[in-house]
Amino acid sequence: MIDVYLLSGFLGSGKTSLLLHTIEQLKQQGKKPAVLMNEFGALPFDSNAVEGEGDIPLKELLEGCICCTGSEKTEAQLQGLLEENEDIDVILIETTGAAHPVEALDAVYSPLFADRLNVKGIITIADAKRWLEREGLTPQIRALFMEQIRHAHLLVANKVDLLTEEEVATVTMGLSNFNETAPIIQTVGAKIDFSFIEKVLNTPKRRTDASIISGKGLPLSSKLLTFTESVDKEEFENWVQSLPSTVYRMKGYVPVKGASKPFLFQYAYGMVNWLAEYVKMEPRLVIIGEGIDDINFGSSEGGHPNRQPLFG
Repeated sequence: MIDVYLLSGFLGSGKTSLLLHTIEQLKQQGKKPAVLMNEFGALPFDSNAVEGEGDIPLKELLEGCICCTGSEKTEAQLQGLLEENEDIDVILIETTGAAHPVEALDAVYSPLFADRLNVKGIITIADAKRWLEREGLTPQIRALFMEQIRHAHLLVANKVDLLTEEEVATVTMGLSNFNETAPIIQTVGAKIDFSFIEKVLNTPKRRTDASIISGKGLPLSSKLLTFTESVDKEEFENWVQSLPSTVYRMKGYVPVKGASKPFLFQYAYGMVNWLAEYVKMEPRLVIIGEGIDDINFGSSEGGHPNRQPLFG
C-alpha cells in the first residue's frame, strides 16, 4: 500500500513550504514521492515550485476545490498517478485553503483504489498569528479555519517567529484545547523532520476519556467494507439512517438484490443517493467518520444483532 498524507490549512499558512521540505527528506531516504496539488485558480503557481524539485510525479487540480465539484477530477488524477508510476512510495496531497478536511478526505477515498492507499492522516498547518486574530475573520471563514484545526491528526503552529513567547504559549494552549487529540509542533518556515511526522501518525493516541478512536487512534478515519452478498435496498437504507452522526460520508458500489450490477451509492449529511452502473464494479464501500471501527451492516449497529455481518 502507498502512504498518503493530506496537507491542510489556509492560503499562506505554509503548506507548500512543508510540502517542499518533505519531498527533499523523502528523496534523501531513497523514497519515491508523488504529489497532487489543488490550486483554486487557473495558474499553477505552487505547482511550479514542486516541478523545480526534479522528477517528482505531479498531478494538478486547478480552478476547483478538491472537496466539492472537483472530487471526480481528484479521483481521476490519483488514478493517473497510480497507473503512470508503479514505484511510488508516498503521495503528498496539498489541498486548497478552502477545503474542508472531511470533504477532502472523501475526495481522496475512491472505492476504485481505496485498498491501495494508506491515508496516514491530515496535517493542518495553522498560521499562529491568524489564530490570535481569528475573531476578525468573517463567520464562514472562521468556521472553516476552525474545522481544519479540529480534524487534524497533527497540528503545525507555523510562523511562531512573528509572535512573542507569551503569544506562542497562548496559541499552543488554544489549539490544544480546541483539538485535544492532535500533537502540536511549533515551526518557523514549516520546517519539520519527516521522521517526527511518521512517528506521530504511526503511534496510537487516546482521547482524554481514554477511548480509542478508529483503531489507529485518529479522530477522523476511514473503513473499507466489502460485500459477500447482495442486500435489500430498503433494509440497507434503514441501516444507513440508523448510523451515528459521526459517520460523515459513504461511497462505493453496493450489490442490490434483483440487480445484475452493483449500484453506485453515496451518503452525505443524512442524504442517500443511488445511481445505476452499467459496468460491473467491485462491490465495496468506503465509510468516513469518527469512531467507525465496529460499524458493519447486519451487526447490532444496524438493528440486526442476530445476523452475521455482510461486510468483512
